[in-house]
Amino acid sequence: MTELRNVEADLSRFRARVLVASLVVLCAFALLAARLVYLQVVRHADLSEQAESNRTAIVPIVPNRGLILDRNGVVLATNYSAYTLEITPSKVDNLEETIAALEKVVDIQPRDKRRFKRLREESKNFESLPIRTRLTDEEVARFAAQRFRFPGVDIKARLFRSYPLGELGSHVVGYIGRINQAEKDNIENNDDEGNYRGTDYIGKLGVEQNFEQQLHGTTGVERMETSAAGRAVRKLANNPATPGDTVMLSLDIRLQKLVEDMFGERRGALVALDPKTGDVLAFVSKPTFDPNLFVDGIDTESWQALNESIDKPLLNRALRGTYPPGSTYKPFVAMAALQTGTRSPTALINDPGYFMFGGRRFGSPENERGGIMDMHRAIVESSNVYFYSLANDLGVDVMHDFMKPLGFGQITGIDINGEVRGVLPSQAWKRSYFKRPEQKKWFAGETISLGIGQGYNSFTMLQLAQATAVLANNGIKHKPRLVIGTQDPATHVMQALPADPPIDLGYKPENVAIVRKALVDVTQVGTSARVFAGAGYLSGGKTGTAQAVTMGQKDKYNKARMEEHQRDHALYIAFAPADDPKIALAVIVENAGWGAAAAAPIARRVFDYMLLGQYPSEEDMAAVQKGLAGAPIGKPRLAAEMAGLLATGGNGRAPAGSPGPQAAAVTAPKAANAAKAAEPAKGTAAEKAIAKLASPGSALHVNAD
Repeated sequence: MTELRNVEADLSRFRARVLVASLVVLCAFALLAARLVYLQVVRHADLSEQAESNRTAIVPIVPNRGLILDRNGVVLATNYSAYTLEITPSKVDNLEETIAALEKVVDIQPRDKRRFKRLREESKNFESLPIRTRLTDEEVARFAAQRFRFPGVDIKARLFRSYPLGELGSHVVGYIGRINQAEKDNIENNDDEGNYRGTDYIGKLGVEQNFEQQLHGTTGVERMETSAAGRAVRKLANNPATPGDTVMLSLDIRLQKLVEDMFGERRGALVALDPKTGDVLAFVSKPTFDPNLFVDGIDTESWQALNESIDKPLLNRALRGTYPPGSTYKPFVAMAALQTGTRSPTALINDPGYFMFGGRRFGSPENERGGIMDMHRAIVESSNVYFYSLANDLGVDVMHDFMKPLGFGQITGIDINGEVRGVLPSQAWKRSYFKRPEQKKWFAGETISLGIGQGYNSFTMLQLAQATAVLANNGIKHKPRLVIGTQDPATHVMQALPADPPIDLGYKPENVAIVRKALVDVTQVGTSARVFAGAGYLSGGKTGTAQAVTMGQKDKYNKARMEEHQRDHALYIAFAPADDPKIALAVIVENAGWGAAAAAPIARRVFDYMLLGQYPSEEDMAAVQKGLAGAPIGKPRLAAEMAGLLATGGNGRAPAGSPGPQAAAVTAPKAANAAKAAEPAKGTAAEKAIAKLASPGSALHVNAD
């Protein structure tokens, strides 16, 4: 039986199928076209950037850190280039096995592993971290030959900070160290993140910290074309880094070295200022430390030795050490009496060797001559009784209000961080300082000891030096400063930094003259006359002795029965020359006893150096270091001939951590090129091997003075 097909129905179904298929194909092409438009038009910029980033790499170029110079151009901080072996933990499958294998190729010590472990804890996993620094050419060549065995391990050329004079002036210069998380957060908050890309180190102390912005420079960028494996193929663009500015200090580093040498193994501080400008000529804190220890990350043993030492070498005593000023405070108490009209200079006070107040006996030293005292004689002979009486007449608040503008108990504003305020007592201070009601009341007996620089008085040597400079400068006060200029690395032009305007404290010239004349006579017939015998100039000064530990009123000071750290501090303030002072200073030698025996001899040698160009003889230096000196002994050496001591640390050897003694001889004319010194030599085995690697770069205690 023949089946009849409905051709029209079949044709209709076919047409429907073709239509559906056509619509499907059309929709597919529409989707493809839409996707193409989306990719080529809408996401063009984004995808183009991704493609470019797959083909290229942006490498930060870390700028050369600026140099630090003293006032004569001697280099205190510089840079040198060396190779480091670095590991990126995120690119290493088994870190322990990789380090073990690396030990067979490159010398890796346990301290290197400890530092690497600490860096891993402080850093992100994808960061490149050094396992060894300062590789030799031979080590670089050995690793390069086996580079294929160590994915995620690279050799990089990095700049290292160097302090060629080692411990000399370390509290002022400071040091750099690896950036920690708090510093990273601060950089991000200050919008400096871009300028610190690729930078692992930042200033941690002193000038290195305070002038970080000037010293750091501007980070550059290098755009490299890379292969699929991430290897650099060629350089596409380069925006060079701008080196940091050279920073020039007011310090005379040769004077700094002289003072540090005179302290020897003793603890203490000295601050010397130009009274006419406030420029810091010497800023000494002893003992010191070697800042080179911190550059690569200080090892545990060295850190414990510094941090746990009873001598506290990391404490900047000139800036943060506070001490009772002892008798060095008396000239300022005399000025307060003159300026306020509390006592005339000719008023006479009987000094029987003790002062009775409120039924209590305030004693004087056994060697004090006593007798009838006017102001001049009281300063020259350092009469405690006179100044007990004077402090009682003035009162604590009058003394406070006079001393505050001088800078006592105040932040001076010097241009390095960490300065402490100390204590300038007043009734208001005591009410706020103590918690219990019975402690808040000020007693009249507490005022007595303030007149001789004891009691609650506690100041820094910087404050004492500034006050001395004000007296030397006829009541004109300058803000102390360490940095006097910066030099642009491109133009090599030294730009002086503007100083803050001076402040006139309004002292009457006749009052200043009275006190200054007394201070000059201290060096002629007074407590420091033996030390300044035969000096080729006139100077003014005042000795002081300050209590280090509390003693009862009936207790007798006996140096032989006391521990060394409990003995009195020796102090001296001075200025010279007397008629036109060019230098004013304050010095303390901790636990050294009388100021005339331990502190004044240091000041004498400082003045001889600054005014006469004389340097102590070897036997004189030894006597000063032991606190056995008076006037200089032996034939003084010429200061100009002693400049070479800087290159050897005074012992014929290069300072610890220094790349070489020649670095210490670098001065301002060579400063522009110093950053290029000690780069890896062209054509060495190390350079040839690394060329194939792609990598960026203080009860009253009487005073005897």
